[in-house]
Amino acid sequence: MSFHLFRRPGSIFLLDDDPDYLDLMALLLPPERHVRLFLRPHGCLQHMREEQKDWAADCYRQETVVDLWRQGRPLIPQMLRYWARHPQRYGLTHVGVSDHMMPGLSGLEVFGQLRAGWPGARVLLTGQADERVAVDAFNHGLIDQYIAKQSAEMASLLARSLERLADHCHDRHDAIWRGTLRPQQMALLRQGGAGRALKTLMDREWVEYVVCGDPFGVLGLDAEGHASWLQLQAREALPNRVQDLAKAPESGLPGDYRGLLEQGDVLVAPEVHQSLGLDGPGPFQQAFTLDEGGQLLAALFPLPTEALPEPIQGYRSWLAAQGARRIQGLGD
Repeated sequence: MSFHLFRRPGSIFLLDDDPDYLDLMALLLPPERHVRLFLRPHGCLQHMREEQKDWAADCYRQETVVDLWRQGRPLIPQMLRYWARHPQRYGLTHVGVSDHMMPGLSGLEVFGQLRAGWPGARVLLTGQADERVAVDAFNHGLIDQYIAKQSAEMASLLARSLERLADHCHDRHDAIWRGTLRPQQMALLRQGGAGRALKTLMDREWVEYVVCGDPFGVLGLDAEGHASWLQLQAREALPNRVQDLAKAPESGLPGDYRGLLEQGDVLVAPEVHQSLGLDGPGPFQQAFTLDEGGQLLAALFPLPTEALPEPIQGYRSWLAAQGARRIQGLGD
């Protein structure tokens, strides 16, 4: 796959024994990222080890959602409740940035101690004499990126690295949601540029999303906490789709929309609409194609706030509540 089936913004930690340099690095990061600053390696390690149980609990919650779906519970309302009840998920650390040369423990030693239980990405800041060590660590998979502190492009390199890595989630997340997709759906997402087009759309619309197979589509959340659904539909399956909708009295299919639906000009998402306790098939939305061959159709459906199971705190609101970036673990 050219994209992850699950994405959300996460926290970044910065570790450096120089408080002035630590503050400078924090200023280089965009304000829409949650950042924790650590001056001492042991304080950073303690926090990250305590966080590992939170990662495990987060994965377990999503596995429970999928297990209940297998027992007949709809996926969409469950995920909306998960988002509403667990805003602390945004605080899970997705990327760590550490100086290499520090008293006590080096940056590589910190990452080495975290390797077994922490799923985040690792960026090492090196001095000129440390480059060979960093290359070796990168080649052995201990770090995901290294950046020379003396480089004139250090700030831009760090910003680009974090942009690429900061939405990294636990590998278990992809595995959990892959289990809801049928092989035919996976094939559709892989064909003719569909994955690239879908990733571009998801990155534009949402800060958080999950791709699922029943119904087939993407549930997304923007920075303000507004939810929407991207319905995905194989063009070749449209005739059967129209017939099923026409036969279902609880869905209903207005006659003037039948032809448009058969041609793939519009789509409707009755399964999502009804899982939220709403009557009828829901609104019809303009369809567009994602792949070069025009075989994968999509349409975007905003979800009414009043129809959500519970109010959802958006990422922007959660981030504002965290306050200013400050150095942690000073007593260690």
